[in-house]
Amino acid sequence: MGASYLLPIQEIKPAYNPPEILKKYLKLLRAALDGSEQSYTSGSIDRAIFLLAVPMILEMVMESLFAVVDVFFVSQVSTEAVATVGLTESVITLIYSVAIGLSTAATAIVARRVGEGSPAQAGKAIGQVILISVGVSVVMAGFGTYFAGDVLQLMGADPEVIAVGTRYAQISFLSSPVIVLLYSLSGALRGAGSASAAMRSLWIANGLNMILDPLFIFGISFFPEMGVTGAAVATTIGRSVGVGYQLYFLYNTKKSVSIKWLDFTPDWKIIQNILNISAGGTGQFLISSASWIFLTRILAEFGSDVVAGYTIAIRIIIFTLLPSWGMANAAATLVGQNLGADQPDRAESSVWRTAKLNMWFLLGVAALFFIAAEPIVGWFSTEPAVVQTGVTTLRVLCLGYGAFAYGMVVVQSMNGAGDTRTPIYLNLICYWLVQIPLAYLLGLVLEWGPIGVFVSVPAGETLLAVLGIVAFRRGRWRQTQV
Repeated sequence: MGASYLLPIQEIKPAYNPPEILKKYLKLLRAALDGSEQSYTSGSIDRAIFLLAVPMILEMVMESLFAVVDVFFVSQVSTEAVATVGLTESVITLIYSVAIGLSTAATAIVARRVGEGSPAQAGKAIGQVILISVGVSVVMAGFGTYFAGDVLQLMGADPEVIAVGTRYAQISFLSSPVIVLLYSLSGALRGAGSASAAMRSLWIANGLNMILDPLFIFGISFFPEMGVTGAAVATTIGRSVGVGYQLYFLYNTKKSVSIKWLDFTPDWKIIQNILNISAGGTGQFLISSASWIFLTRILAEFGSDVVAGYTIAIRIIIFTLLPSWGMANAAATLVGQNLGADQPDRAESSVWRTAKLNMWFLLGVAALFFIAAEPIVGWFSTEPAVVQTGVTTLRVLCLGYGAFAYGMVVVQSMNGAGDTRTPIYLNLICYWLVQIPLAYLLGLVLEWGPIGVFVSVPAGETLLAVLGIVAFRRGRWRQTQV
């Protein structure tokens, strides 16, 4: 046998080379941003998660910046302008819900066709998604534009806000087609494995919005001063160019998935399939959104300082959850593609691996929040009562971050398989039958105060994670046909 087994460990162990390791990860990052890969049905699962999650995270960060940038510039105009944006956005949530539903359906169907090795059918599905997006959103645009002033009045706007904001609301509603298309085409691109293209479209859209906002709002150089209306114009132009890039990429791409003019010929079987799946995605968004509205309404019983502190904490939490949603969307694409390739075991392994990575990330964020809650909230407010509420909210809600991690991944993975009904039932149980009643019971009936409402959030999310894991293990998603 010789004496080779007596060699020192360092002679048989690969040398640790930090520059080479860094070079390897930079190469992987470039691949993720470039989007050179589209199919993720073979090879390392960790690599697939990274290549998909990085552009999806950056895409979500860009989308979240739309509202932040608009509010930042509009707040320098007037209080009525800020109120206009807030009230209009609360109604446009209905349009977002339709857009998110179609995005969910697009990801599930396109990913399945790619996994099956049917790029032509994937392109056909994208064509039908575009037809539905335009058809539905044109109706919403017409209705919202015509009744824009009435909508603001219905939302309780003052006469001053209605006078200042009606044109803003009309333009925002008129832009419904580009809002819906931006979401639905991003979902289609993610399903096709081209997450980097979806990311770039949001970079373009948001970049233009940031440049045009001050030009149109304040009237710089030869641009006329438009006030709050300018914010709607800038956002619409930015989103329209982003959609233009998505369509250009899909029509001219040399990737395996592309669209042709024949793909826009109505196929009623595919259309019905898209509508069935998207209804579940829309329902999930509406259920969760309504839950947050109800919680805010309960907290309003304790005063404006409590609502302000809670709002600040929620905004912080939502921003830190963006990477987690990116990983959850990556899992959805992996599930769809691997089911299409008849590899359900690899699909399931991808979900558990993604959930585990997500958990470690969020537990790290939770530890940071628990320790540094006060200085973090202090960046947004100096009012002692507001800061105290924000700190309490952060510390209580971060206790459920481990459950958040698993819950969002398994639910989104079922969506990626095309099973959007199971998540609807889970959301109804956990949010409407548990979270809202628990918040009311603890906060008002048992007189725990705001902390009772805060406790209901991790309680509901933990139950969602447990039920989601049980439902996922039962495997109905494996048999879902899309």
